[in-house]
Amino acid sequence: MLKMHDKQKTLTIIVPCYNEEESIRLLYDEIMKVCATDTFKDIYTNILFVNDGSTDNTLSTILKMSLEYKNVNYISFSRNFGKESSIYAGLVHSKGDYIALMDADLQDPPGLLEQMYLSIINEGYDCVATKRISRKGEPLIRSFFANIFYKLINSMSKTEIVNGARDYRLMTRQMVDAILSLKEYNRFSKGLLGWVGFNVKWLAYENIERIAGKTKWSFWGLFAYSIEGILAFSVVPLAISSILGILLSFFSFLGIIFIVVRTLIFGDPVSGWPSLATIVCFIGGLQLLGLGIIGQYLSKTYLETKNRPIYIIKESNL
Repeated sequence: MLKMHDKQKTLTIIVPCYNEEESIRLLYDEIMKVCATDTFKDIYTNILFVNDGSTDNTLSTILKMSLEYKNVNYISFSRNFGKESSIYAGLVHSKGDYIALMDADLQDPPGLLEQMYLSIINEGYDCVATKRISRKGEPLIRSFFANIFYKLINSMSKTEIVNGARDYRLMTRQMVDAILSLKEYNRFSKGLLGWVGFNVKWLAYENIERIAGKTKWSFWGLFAYSIEGILAFSVVPLAISSILGILLSFFSFLGIIFIVVRTLIFGDPVSGWPSLATIVCFIGGLQLLGLGIIGQYLSKTYLETKNRPIYIIKESNL
């Protein structure tokens, strides 16, 4: 359990970390500047770093900080489990009245915490989330495919996933408990946070470059993550596969009728083998596509039934 303070309210800030040794001290200083304002004078702020199997000096830096500052706690995984596991572990071990999620690279401006907190207290929101107005500074191809992804998933899913949404948000304990009630192994937090509902306010801000280090997300990593999101919140790909099968069967039936009629009228000249081979390959490709879609859903079901832990903690000071 997190070390609690004798003040009335507690704010827990969860920071997933993977090879962020250059930025976590800077992040801590910026958070403490915000929490030193009058808005947070009656709030005890506790920062929970979740080390996701970092291979640099992230863990040793966090260990030193936990000895220097009483409000620093940490969880360190036995290996790299991914950001989704880090977020879930942080939520599980957070005990604050208010819980914030924030990246370690300072692309999530801590200065927004004050506005987020006041919106919850004064306006009755359960969550204040953030989104980027633009993707300035990102590679154009990444921005293009990101926009395509959001259009696709929102057209397929009943759960709205806001374009440009960040994981950076402040939530009430009630909302966090609702998220923790979702025990699924294959987690897509942006979708889960939207699925639970509650009153959410969105704050928009311009994209901010990393303060240090390099992004851990490759293009293919983001692509795989987008597939994860679509599979987690939509069965439309299965429907598309079924519709394609019905359409192909229908046109194949029409083709058979055409061939029979042509043979009866004009005989049966041997021709068209190249086009026939092309059609066979095309249909075979669609069949493999359909099997691949079904296989993806089956693989997710298989992983869920294994009941493996979402993460394994190697050490912690909780």
